[in-house]
Amino acid sequence: MRAVTAAPSSEFEFELLVCQWVEREWPPGGERDADRAVLVARQLGTKRRRWDTIAIEADRAALRRRANFGFQHLDGDLLHVIQNAPAGWAWYRDALPDPGYSWRYVREAIHEADDRGILDVRRDGNRIEIRRKWVYPDWVDRIVAIENKPDLDASAARALRPQLERDVALALADEAWVATTATGERVEPAILEDISVEAGVLVVDPGERSASVAWHPRSLDVDAPGTRIEDRADDADSEYVQSAGTFEYVDPERKRELRLRIAERAYERGWRSFIDSMRPDCRHFELRDAEGQLLPHCAAKGCTQTSAECSGSCSEYEPEPPAWRQRGWPIEGGPGKRLRQLLAERRRRHRPGL
Repeated sequence: MRAVTAAPSSEFEFELLVCQWVEREWPPGGERDADRAVLVARQLGTKRRRWDTIAIEADRAALRRRANFGFQHLDGDLLHVIQNAPAGWAWYRDALPDPGYSWRYVREAIHEADDRGILDVRRDGNRIEIRRKWVYPDWVDRIVAIENKPDLDASAARALRPQLERDVALALADEAWVATTATGERVEPAILEDISVEAGVLVVDPGERSASVAWHPRSLDVDAPGTRIEDRADDADSEYVQSAGTFEYVDPERKRELRLRIAERAYERGWRSFIDSMRPDCRHFELRDAEGQLLPHCAAKGCTQTSAECSGSCSEYEPEPPAWRQRGWPIEGGPGKRLRQLLAERRRRHRPGL
């Protein structure tokens, strides 16, 4: 039995460890193709479902073409305009398909795209004409969704199972995984828990900052209609339950739209966006190196803090002293500003073409 370092102090710390490993080592058990890129983000999904960690597998050449449209994500309105913009000048109502909602929002998206420099726009009298600058590439190959459960005991598995069953039925991601802490047992207990067999199990060794596959997932059919489970009616066999489960079908086109919107948000945010919900302007906030990655650390509490802990209401919060902010403050000065810049630079490094 191999020795395994104790689990991280919080699920947030474990989540960052998983993101770090996926960015560096994905896919598990094989070498990454030089023509492929992997973008990692956290806490993303749809209105009904949010995943802990998301890995976007992309073609590196297509990802470089995506960089033409800038670092910010393209929302649904912008994607409607950019993907359908004509090669030559045309009135926007002739050029774009009916969006199914007010054209006022389309005009707002056109003006935003113009402001961001990703669409050619001009006026011909009272008419707004548009012309594309670049063809929007088909850059998303696969989406991998990972749920992080450092301590996957029986109760955690029971709570997780309905979520995974919904993921498998909808098939919005190409693969569903569960990441948990390695125990060092010959057979990891996680694979014996009652979770969907379609989901893979990734066991993480925090001490070695490594991971291995305990159970391989099944590939989900993202090009087929999906089933959105609305009400499971888990106790439908009981004589006291009179209602059946309810569900609805989601057509492949809608799934493609949702996948692209998720990928676009992942492109902008990345997993280092944790600093956006923290207070790096606190004198106790630090970034510490962990195998080449910078993770947040609170010097006052001596731990990797969570977003909930690292806030203005924290009893240990102290703003940076004015002396720390002299050079270039408030635009460039202060350690907090520099920490934000440092993480932003590392995030951009994984976006070819930026």
